[in-house]
Amino acid sequence: MPDLSAHPGEPHYITRSGWLRAAVLGANDGIVSVSSLIVGVAAADPNPGSVFIAGIAGLSAGAMSMAAGEYVSVSSQSDTERADIAREAKALREFPEAELAELTAIYQEKGLSEKTALLVANELTDHDALGAHVRDELGLSEIHAANPLQAAFASGVTFSVAAAIPLIAALAAPAGSIIPVVLVVTVITLAALGSLGAKAGGAPVLRATARVVVWGVFAMAITAGAGWLFGVSVL
Repeated sequence: MPDLSAHPGEPHYITRSGWLRAAVLGANDGIVSVSSLIVGVAAADPNPGSVFIAGIAGLSAGAMSMAAGEYVSVSSQSDTERADIAREAKALREFPEAELAELTAIYQEKGLSEKTALLVANELTDHDALGAHVRDELGLSEIHAANPLQAAFASGVTFSVAAAIPLIAALAAPAGSIIPVVLVVTVITLAALGSLGAKAGGAPVLRATARVVVWGVFAMAITAGAGWLFGVSVL
């Protein structure tokens, strides 16, 4: 099939939205939560052994939690989508005329005349009635379809990789310098994450980077501040 794209050299990035959202969420949570945990523990007990154990525990638990959470939440979305599609298929079998009228009305709302809308609705119904209703009535498509395994894998892996960065920084930091080293590395990593996420999604780099850094630092400051204030780590 020939490529009919008007801009073949500039691909659409919306096809990446499913895994990219989960990946950015996992990586951001990995950096912020484990950095906060490490800083909170270091503030209460700067012993490298305590920091290492806390970091490993946070990385392991966080990665599994993110993966499981993504799988469960996206599976719920997928279940809802399948249920809506099943209801639509039943309606098409039982009330074809009403469904045709509904599809015609949808196209009229999009700007087509009644005659053209009816023509389009008839032709699409003859071609693939369920597909037309799923796409134009329910707003679903293969691009946006929920994929639980993909989301779980992307979130769990990126969480682990991102969380390992502040942990390695803490282990490599000189004695007594764990907190400032982890903070600096975390800010740099957050900036890199925002930039990579923006480039992967074709979005403005500066705005995405600033958003990730500002909210990441804010979340980390609140969490780590609790550990500093009460002398305990808070994740």
